[in-house]
Amino acid sequence: MQLSLSRRGHLNDPAVSPAGPTATGDLPGAVREENARLVEKHADELYDAPADVILAWAREHVPGRLAVTLSMENTVLAELAARHTPDADLLFLDTGYHFEETLAVARDVDRRYPQTLVTATPTLTRAEQDAAYGPGLYRRDPAACCRMRKVEPLAVHLTPYAGWVTGLRRADGPTRAHAPALSLDATGRLKISPLVTWSLVDTEAFIADHDLIRHPLTTQGYPSIGCATCTLPVADGEDPRAGRWAGQNKTECGLHS
Repeated sequence: MQLSLSRRGHLNDPAVSPAGPTATGDLPGAVREENARLVEKHADELYDAPADVILAWAREHVPGRLAVTLSMENTVLAELAARHTPDADLLFLDTGYHFEETLAVARDVDRRYPQTLVTATPTLTRAEQDAAYGPGLYRRDPAACCRMRKVEPLAVHLTPYAGWVTGLRRADGPTRAHAPALSLDATGRLKISPLVTWSLVDTEAFIADHDLIRHPLTTQGYPSIGCATCTLPVADGEDPRAGRWAGQNKTECGLHS
């Protein structure tokens, strides 16, 4: 893959992504208009609605294909999707830096649930990124690393869909405290978050009650799990996301901001 060189010598500028698609394709105008109408009409009534109601609404109203995004931190959304939106695809973002336990959960999800599991991957492998931008970009410029390995791959893979389901919870921190259950993303797609009212206790109870696939690190001090290179365990009582990008001035990867 040919990448233009930066003024820093043999390394590329991390502000410039590698060659290839980086954005979501355009929605048909009629779908964009219908999505906007749906948000205007239904966002308020769904704001504090239960997860099953939100997903039943999505199955009835989304004007096209639906993707359910999974971090594999837990498999609640996979279970709910199997029950309430069985025609939706499951979408997993494999950054190339995940814990092995996360990848094992993804394999288990693929075996357990009948929906198609789509795996989105970055343009560059880890080795290619190291060669192009230098080793340890996640430490030197975590925003650039997240952009190239999370934000852009997800954007590209959302192109076929009219809407996507996220696992956002308001309890996850102040940046998410007022997250809507239904909104439009920057591309005009429906962004649907059925777990916004859930706490970690609610999540754990649902996992236990329904014998869901469990990410083993969630019982080892990792209430929020991202890339292995950028996630640490947290102490009891700490913000659940305190272990994400520990030591960095960063709290979000960019997928929801």
